[in-house]
Amino acid sequence: MNLDVFLSLFSLILISLVVYVIAEKIKFPYTVLLVIVGSLLVPLSSIESFSFITSLDLTPELLFFVFLPILIFESAYNIKIDDMLANIRAISLLAVVGLLVSTAFIGVAGYYVFNYFGFHVPLMVMLLFGAIISATDPVAVLALFKQYGAPKRLTLIFEGESLFNDGTAFAAFLVILGIMSSGETHWGVLLDGGLDFCIMLFGGVLFGLFMGFLFSKLIEWVGEYEHLEITLTLLVAHFTFILTEVISEHIVIAGHVMQFSPIIATTVASMVIGNFGRYKMSSGVEEYMEKFWEYFAFIANSLVFILMGLLFVEKSISLHIAVMPIAIAIVVVMIGRAVAIYPVLGFLNLTKKEEPIPLRWMHLLSWGSLRGSLAVIMVLLIPDDLTLPQWQYAFSIKEFLAAIVIGCIYFTLLVKALSIEKVINFLKIDALTEFENVGYFKSKALIFDEVIGTLDRLLSEKKITQRLYSQLIKIYQQKHDEVMREFHQKIGDGRKHSERLLRVFVLGTEKAKLQEIYRSGEINEKIYKKILNLLDIQMKRVEKGQPQLKAINERFPVDMIEGVINFIRRILFLPSPLLTPQELYVYYRVQYKLLKDAIVQLKNLPNTSLKEIFDDAEALQKTITLYQKIAKNTKRNINLMIEENYELVTAYNLQQGKKTILLKEQETLKYLTKNEIISPKLSIMLQKELLEKETRFEQFIH
Repeated sequence: MNLDVFLSLFSLILISLVVYVIAEKIKFPYTVLLVIVGSLLVPLSSIESFSFITSLDLTPELLFFVFLPILIFESAYNIKIDDMLANIRAISLLAVVGLLVSTAFIGVAGYYVFNYFGFHVPLMVMLLFGAIISATDPVAVLALFKQYGAPKRLTLIFEGESLFNDGTAFAAFLVILGIMSSGETHWGVLLDGGLDFCIMLFGGVLFGLFMGFLFSKLIEWVGEYEHLEITLTLLVAHFTFILTEVISEHIVIAGHVMQFSPIIATTVASMVIGNFGRYKMSSGVEEYMEKFWEYFAFIANSLVFILMGLLFVEKSISLHIAVMPIAIAIVVVMIGRAVAIYPVLGFLNLTKKEEPIPLRWMHLLSWGSLRGSLAVIMVLLIPDDLTLPQWQYAFSIKEFLAAIVIGCIYFTLLVKALSIEKVINFLKIDALTEFENVGYFKSKALIFDEVIGTLDRLLSEKKITQRLYSQLIKIYQQKHDEVMREFHQKIGDGRKHSERLLRVFVLGTEKAKLQEIYRSGEINEKIYKKILNLLDIQMKRVEKGQPQLKAINERFPVDMIEGVINFIRRILFLPSPLLTPQELYVYYRVQYKLLKDAIVQLKNLPNTSLKEIFDDAEALQKTITLYQKIAKNTKRNINLMIEENYELVTAYNLQQGKKTILLKEQETLKYLTKNEIISPKLSIMLQKELLEKETRFEQFIH
């Protein structure tokens, strides 16, 4: 039996890989095709030779404790908290208020509509269905949003809603299920249910923060052990999830069980790791970490959706009984989603507390509400023997809910998912802004210009013939000229956007160089995050068409995570988070280096292929002038630091000089050894001598 389970597992992974390739070839949503294929595997498993395929069951435990933490971590890890906070009102309203509105509407409206059509379904059953089906699935829809060009802010709002409404939905589900199981519905029980709901949400947030910062500290402690760092991220996802469940069973205050939401806790912990813990990882781990989790989530997601297809066929009640209830449920759920979107976001727009959300975005949020794995998990968690005195049908409440939930999921996957591209196109949500259009045409021109340069090089190196060169150069020169002609026809000179485009480019380059400096060990995490925050704020301003700086010597606020850490430090009476004089000197020095590199790059732009994009001489000169002023102000700060802390700065420079020299020695020795230029014996001998020299160097500089 165990052998069949393993055979089923690896066969399903293999089938998933084949489905992925096919989906890419035919341009079909991968998750949708997985569910279809999973459904088709059920009749295949009736053949004796393939009976092992269904040996791996999609149990609540497998979904809840294995797959769900993986999918939550992978999604939450890459969300920037600052971006989310900029849209926190929209996200929280949708994830909490919107979900509760949807649950209540589906419960009450569904109760009356089902009874109108002759299906006597109790109100509590419909409320339970509302909680199950109201949560949107980020995995199924986000890939489609990104693939079809939905705006970044819209994608962020939907992703934030999907992550947090999972926790809200699960909390509401547990509360309603608890009320149904107790058989009591008086006001005292309802108030207890409301209290449980609040404890789940806020308790989950607090415990998630604790686990996130704890594991961030553990990642810092393990130092350069890369495999341990990756293992700790795996542990934070599953350990937070499971530990939340465990402690929820043992914390009792005034006779009340303090149950926390494991989904909310894992989401928050994952976001802390992504926004705080990632900076404590050793050099080279961060990029590998993202690839690891992308792969891990891909496997988990593939298995979940293909097993969902298997489950859908096995768990449903008879089709002739379920067709009408499924159709009614689909309509009620669609209206419920609309009720949860338009009034809630309309109210937010009226308050003017955040950037307005366009009506066409609301249309897409309403239509693009796909359902997925969490709804299946909640259905599977319903006890088989759950019943109510008013329930008069031969099939159980669980079987009925499974049928209509599965029907709704199929509808969202086979109808909504397949039509999202058309909806996005119809609503013109993928239409480029004028600024994006400038970037589009100029980037195309740059691509063709680079190809022309490559053709020149290939000809000079005799890698292509003169005849082929002449043919290709004519083609790409025509493409280049056509793009520039179309650009001038549609955009004109585009000068009002040239400066924005240029400054975004330079700030992006600065961020890349800053990361290189940090990964080389030249600066610590505190300095890196302070400069990165400075660049991020400027980048967001420029992207919105605002001035890059309010003043040359502007003081920038700390980011959200740093603010939380500083608050915790003050509460616990920990050392001040402010930069020491030595750190402040390094901060100014690195900033000055970035600025000087940016100025050199800007001055050299007319001599590079990038001149096709940044061809506005006035914008170029204005940007150079700005950076020169900032550099001058920064140099003044450096000189002041040297005057006030001469001995400290001198000691630091000696230490950095030693570090640079010793690092270069080790890099050279590693190169000679790796390329077998010297023997292992010689490598060991040189290593010992270098270590002895390091000791002498230490004595010399002191």
